[in-house]
Amino acid sequence: MDTDREDPHSHPPALPALSDEAVIQIRDFIENVLDQFDVHYADQVHRYYEDRAQHSMHRPSPPAVADDPPF
Repeated sequence: MDTDREDPHSHPPALPALSDEAVIQIRDFIENVLDQFDVHYADQVHRYYEDRAQHSMHRPSPPAVADDPPF
């Protein structure tokens, strides 16, 4: 494992200056792609988060059974 390389997400790439119209066109394109992605993979995304939610649930421990009653 190469530990000398930086995490590519630690420094986002510099983005160029764009016109207002270009920004909106690119944003609309990205939003459309994300919408299509969500529709196509919705079942898998839902299943992934459902599985994680069930694994992270903390279930209360059953009460300890005392050998001798409190009274």
